[in-house]
Amino acid sequence: MPEQVCISLDAMGGDHAPDMVVAGAEIALKRLPHLKFLMFGDEAQLKPLLAKYPTLEAVSEIRHATQEVSMEDKPSVALRQRRDSSMRLAINAVKEGDAQGVVSAGNTGALMAMAKFVLKTVRGIDRPAIATYMPTQRGETVMLDLGANIECDEHNLVQFALMGEVFARILFGLEKPSVGLLNVGIEELKGNESVKKASAILRDIDLPIRFEGFVEGDDLAKGTVDVIVTDGFTGNVALKTAEGTARLLVHFLRETFKSSFFAKIGYLLARRSLQRFRDRMDPRRYNGAMLLGLNGIAVKSHGGTDALGFSNAIGVCHDLIVNNLNDTIKSELAIFEQSMSGLEKAQEEVAVPVGQAN
Repeated sequence: MPEQVCISLDAMGGDHAPDMVVAGAEIALKRLPHLKFLMFGDEAQLKPLLAKYPTLEAVSEIRHATQEVSMEDKPSVALRQRRDSSMRLAINAVKEGDAQGVVSAGNTGALMAMAKFVLKTVRGIDRPAIATYMPTQRGETVMLDLGANIECDEHNLVQFALMGEVFARILFGLEKPSVGLLNVGIEELKGNESVKKASAILRDIDLPIRFEGFVEGDDLAKGTVDVIVTDGFTGNVALKTAEGTARLLVHFLRETFKSSFFAKIGYLLARRSLQRFRDRMDPRRYNGAMLLGLNGIAVKSHGGTDALGFSNAIGVCHDLIVNNLNDTIKSELAIFEQSMSGLEKAQEEVAVPVGQAN
């Protein structure tokens, strides 16, 4: 039997909390019976909800929280004034060792601010990044950053590549995921200085990463690489565009099959295939964005998700815990630092001092 894994839940975070959180934990427990939960929130609301699921109740502990973080709270306000909130206490549980990971469907900015303040960043990581995965023609692709860092230099992008590669390795079970930098073209001369410098570093240093160079926007859907690295501004726009396109496609299909009597007959004939299409595009299947680079596992669920989507976010948290995500990232960073040190030393040896120039 696998060892028991304890996950803390921000039971009051999300549009449909706490009902969705409790029901999602029940679904996750059926898939992963070795889970146990610390649920942070209003005990008066959580007790009757848990009573509906005796098996879940037996492996859950309610820890009362007197505050909640609203979706309208600014990160700075949440950090200063919501110290007794369900979100903050759930994160504290990871820091204190009571839980091995935390899942919240609450305010993204507040979650990032609190998690960074409480858990701190892994040594060698300047900024945490938000990473998730999405469907492609080849399967799934990880993308980061998705909004935590609007502007990034080459060192941030290289760190994202290292973390994203480990994330994909654990999530997809790949031995050596391919990595690409999102750019306005695949030619070496294209892009801003940060992207070009990051590409040069990833090509020149000796790292266990299969770097494929630059990729473009249409490569997101093609699944050209397993990991796409970009800054938070571009990544967030790309993600929201992809989500909007998926919804538009579903809308067009619905309108098409309602357009005539024969179209409705066509829908009935193709119903099973359309259900498979719907399942493949279901955003709940890909719910669970990781806050990479922190000294602890913190997973962000979509705020508007339902119980099934939240259970998938719990599943992501579980997988990252049992596969020792942070230990692997630390090992990769150690190799990176050694490689960078060797590269800089080699560059210094071949450099011609100014005073000796002809």
